[in-house]
Amino acid sequence: MAADREMQAKRREAILEILAGGGPPVEEQKDLVERLRKRGIPATQSCISRDLKFLGAVRNQGRYEIPTWADEEEEDASPFRRVVPFVRGVKTAGPYQMYIVTTPGAGRVVAQAINDSAWEDVVGTVEADSGVLILTENFFFQKLLYERIKYYLTDDEKVTVIPLS
Repeated sequence: MAADREMQAKRREAILEILAGGGPPVEEQKDLVERLRKRGIPATQSCISRDLKFLGAVRNQGRYEIPTWADEEEEDASPFRRVVPFVRGVKTAGPYQMYIVTTPGAGRVVAQAINDSAWEDVVGTVEADSGVLILTENFFFQKLLYERIKYYLTDDEKVTVIPLS
């Protein structure tokens, strides 16, 4: 069993290197299986699928990537800015709640970015595979959050922002 865990850790480290390495983008899991094989790391497509999920990888514009914001040095270094490409829509979800629709598989990453942003108007998040429910304490905070998210999304014409009622 220890050997299995060691191989899993080695495989996951190699996947991170491949996805972040600046080489050709990984568009299919079978491409990743082949690149690992060339490195001497055997893997099946099902193992790769589990590893990608564990590592937080998402498909964006036809390729796999692992969003990261730890090394961001911009003036507006909000982790949320880095996950904007995964957002497909924003709408209210009842009193003091908002729902962000994401690309499939990106809900966890977007929720983590919101949590890491430490916005004072957010009480918490509930992640789904393709979305994030955001909880606020009152309507005032919901409105602040809505305006903040709208600000981040204004340049992305692929995103649907439903007006706050």
